[in-house]
Amino acid sequence: MRITQGTFSFLPDLTDDEITAQIAYALEHGWPCSVEFTDDPHPRNTYWEMWGLPLFDLADPAAVLDEVRACREEHPEHYVRVNAYDASLGRQTVALSFLVQRPSEEPGFRLDRQEGVDRRINYSIHSYATERPAGSRYGASAGPSTRGNGNGNGRH
Repeated sequence: MRITQGTFSFLPDLTDDEITAQIAYALEHGWPCSVEFTDDPHPRNTYWEMWGLPLFDLADPAAVLDEVRACREEHPEHYVRVNAYDASLGRQTVALSFLVQRPSEEPGFRLDRQEGVDRRINYSIHSYATERPAGSRYGASAGPSTRGNGNGNGRH
């Protein structure tokens, strides 16, 4: 099952050149970027692990792509996404978010139906990936990262 979260998720996976073009678009609009990863892409899991710190001071798309590549290398079987932030309205909002890596196997989700009183029906989503322990949900993964983000800061 192919996860469809974020911009471009219904399209084929983006190449590095296409990712660089999207990062350049974001930076041209004054939207700084960040890189995040997870092994639990549940639709309500909006807070993924951040790779380094947000890249507020980077204006070069190639530097952001370097961080994407480093995150991919450290977490080869995780979902990785790029977020672009827009603070023009006085608050930090995500203007653009898209996946730049998927695990080789995407197990998908199950919809559970629960019937209650007065014909009420409740639904919940169960991720098959969460049946395995964190860190091993999509195959082997490395331990905690000590890789920085190019600003002299490690992953926090």
